[in-house]
Amino acid sequence: MKEVTVQELKRMRDENEAHQLIDVREQHEADIASIGGELIPMGTILAHIDQIAKDKPVIIHCRSGARSASVVNALETQHGFTNLYNLKGGILAWGREIDPSVPQY
Repeated sequence: MKEVTVQELKRMRDENEAHQLIDVREQHEADIASIGGELIPMGTILAHIDQIAKDKPVIIHCRSGARSASVVNALETQHGFTNLYNLKGGILAWGREIDPSVPQY
């Protein structure tokens, strides 16, 4: 499984590099903290598979990186995606290392 660090994601954003950011947390978690990803909760990801880009890097994140890693593995093995990246450390790492205004929960 491929991963990107929060520093790599920040660089991609700063340089306007094409990518899609998907948040697989639940709505109540996104209400607490968000880094601007498209919210597709883990339990509904397969119903929204058509919303996942195939023509650019797709970074999938959750709170700590565990759920998003499971999603990346499932999409790669079951649906043949090759452009997926897990955000290492999730939104917690983003809050610690990039933007301290993002709440830790």
